[in-house]
Amino acid sequence: MNTETAVASPVAEVATHTLDVNGLRMHIAEAGSGPLVLLLHGWPESWYSWRHQIPALAAAGYHVVAPDQRGYGDTDVPERIEDYTIDHLAGDVTGLVDALGEQHATVIGHDWGAIVAWETAKMHPERITAVAGLSIPDRFAEPQGGAATPIADLRAALGSAFYIVHFQQPGVADAALESALEHDPEGLFRRIFRTAAGEGPGWTGMVPEGGTIVDSLAVDTPATLAWESDRDAKTYAAQYQRSGFTGGINWYRNLDRNWELSTGWRDNDVHVPALYLIGGRDGALALPQSQRMMSGDSGFRNLRETVVLPGVGHAIQQERPDQVNHVLTRFLRSL
Repeated sequence: MNTETAVASPVAEVATHTLDVNGLRMHIAEAGSGPLVLLLHGWPESWYSWRHQIPALAAAGYHVVAPDQRGYGDTDVPERIEDYTIDHLAGDVTGLVDALGEQHATVIGHDWGAIVAWETAKMHPERITAVAGLSIPDRFAEPQGGAATPIADLRAALGSAFYIVHFQQPGVADAALESALEHDPEGLFRRIFRTAAGEGPGWTGMVPEGGTIVDSLAVDTPATLAWESDRDAKTYAAQYQRSGFTGGINWYRNLDRNWELSTGWRDNDVHVPALYLIGGRDGALALPQSQRMMSGDSGFRNLRETVVLPGVGHAIQQERPDQVNHVLTRFLRSL
C-alpha cells in the first residue's frame, strides 16, 4: 500500500512523499513521466544529493525517483545492524520498483548508492534495464590483499584508523558526528563537502590518533563552496537531525557479512548497458577496481562508457551538475 504523505521539498520542481517498501516507510522525491530511473544516494547524503539531476532527467523524458534509502532522511531507520545488508538494500530497490507499479528500472547510484546499483544488477538482472555508478566502482569491497574479508583486508592495508575500519566500532563514529551536528549542524556539512571537493584538500580517510572522524574533516571557512549553498548545508543538517548517523554507518558494518552473503552471485557478469563516471580528484579513482573498469578489464558485457571529469571531487553530481546531467542523459538516450 502506498502512503501519500506530503513532505516539503526544497526543490520546486520535485514532489516528495512516502511509500510502503519492504515494510519500511520510504521517503522519495520524484518528477517526470516515462521510463523509470532510480537515483541512489551515498553517505553521508540523502535524496537531496540528486537535486540537480531529478528535474533535468525528468525534462529529458524520464520518471525520476530518488529515495532516502533505509536509515537515511525521512525513511525509517531500523535498529539492528543486520537490517542493512546488501540483501536488504538491493531488495529495497526492487521493492521500490514494485511500489511504483513498474517491472523494470534503470538504476544510477553514487558512492554507496553505486555499490547498491552494481550489486542489484547482478542479483536481480531481470529487473534492471541499465546501470550507472558514480565515484565508486564495482567490487569495491572485494579483498585485494589475500585477506579473508573486506575489513581484514582494509585493516591490514591501512590500519585501524582508516574510517571504514573505525566505523566497525558500534556507536563511536556515530556519537562523534552527532555531537558535531548538535554543536554546529551546518558547519559539519560544510566541512564534509569541502573535504571531498575538487578544490578541497582531499580526504585520506584516516582518523587522527586520539581524535574522531570529525577531526579528519577539513576546517570550515567563511568562504562557501561555489556549488554548495548555505541552504544546502541547512537541508542536510535538518535531515540528519531527524535520522541520525547510525543507520548509514550500519551499511559499512555489514561489509564482511555482505561478502559472505554474495558468494553465489558476486562473480556474475553485468549484462545490461552500464556507465561509470568519476571525478579526476576523487581518491576512488586510484582504486584497482576503478582502474580495471577504466581499462575494460571488468565483468561488464556492455560497459558503454567510462568518464573522468578532470578536477572534480567525490560529490560529483553536486559539484558539476551540468556535466553529469549531460553524461547521464546521453547514456539514457542510448538505451
